[in-house]
Amino acid sequence: MTEAILHIKHWGNNLGVSLPAALVREANFHDDQRVRVSVEAGQVIISPMADAPLTLEQRLTGFDPLRHGGESMVGTPLGAERW
Repeated sequence: MTEAILHIKHWGNNLGVSLPAALVREANFHDDQRVRVSVEAGQVIISPMADAPLTLEQRLTGFDPLRHGGESMVGTPLGAERW
């Protein structure tokens, strides 16, 4: 079990803690992940939520032709592919 002693700090109008990398790794958390925060018997519980699958529109929004090689389905077929 990994644990840490942390200080609660003001973040705008809220209070928060910064999770150390060792805790994040052990909990398998990642940046922008949704979590459920609840209180049970006086204990604060942070539970990961399943990532919702991306829609086609969301996937296409993240497509960058320069980053992904600019592949397209035009030209003369090579090999066994059929169009």
